[in-house]
Amino acid sequence: MTADLTGSVAFITGASGGLGAHFARLLARRGAAVAITARRVDRISALADEICAAGGKAIALSLDVAQAEAIGPALDAAAAQLGPISILINNAGVGGEGLALDLSIEDFDATFAVNVRGTYFAAREAARRMIAAGIEGRIVNIGSIASHTVLPGLSAYCGSKAAVAMLTRSMAREWARKGLAVNALCPGYIETAINDAWWPTEGGQKQLKGFPRRRLMDAEDLDEAFLMLAGPGAKAITGSVITIDDGQSLPGGG
Repeated sequence: MTADLTGSVAFITGASGGLGAHFARLLARRGAAVAITARRVDRISALADEICAAGGKAIALSLDVAQAEAIGPALDAAAAQLGPISILINNAGVGGEGLALDLSIEDFDATFAVNVRGTYFAAREAARRMIAAGIEGRIVNIGSIASHTVLPGLSAYCGSKAAVAMLTRSMAREWARKGLAVNALCPGYIETAINDAWWPTEGGQKQLKGFPRRRLMDAEDLDEAFLMLAGPGAKAITGSVITIDDGQSLPGGG
């Protein structure tokens, strides 16, 4: 992949660690200026400093996407410092763990507030600005294999990520003639700070053995597809929900 994103300005939600931080570094290495957002300001400030020290351009902005009214002002603040936003990476997400009979109303609502409402309103506010500026923008919503595969004990999370997939297709259709490419990337299991304590356990090892290749993915396994959707390669791609999961969602196993 030779995607050159020089001159692009990317806005990334949920970038304090994990995939969000990985995507921020990747975009910066390809020439994009990046606005890194999350609730944990200390982490995104350190990441912005790291990117700038490596020769990139980055700023850190505090943002909780569950507060929908804060998204537009954050986009405007990023544009004021970096220029018009041309790439939105909707990465912010929470787990929503819990059996359906046990999950509290508050935890269910918190899952949908971030994973669905946050994605929806960030995409809408970014699209408004891209359309007004005449930018052929890219919106990449980060889904999951949970968008189309049942993950036991994660009914709220699965429901929220299924919603992300359909929102992606709906928005792509609505904005097709506005020059925007709206797509979703659905990763399989990657070890991150959210789940690293699980995999060494007996249950985690059993789950790993159920994967066709009996392994976790690396974040770098997403890079080629991610850069395609975030860059010029998505010129004729919109409304696609692309799964990169090392075969984890294939039926069977063992």
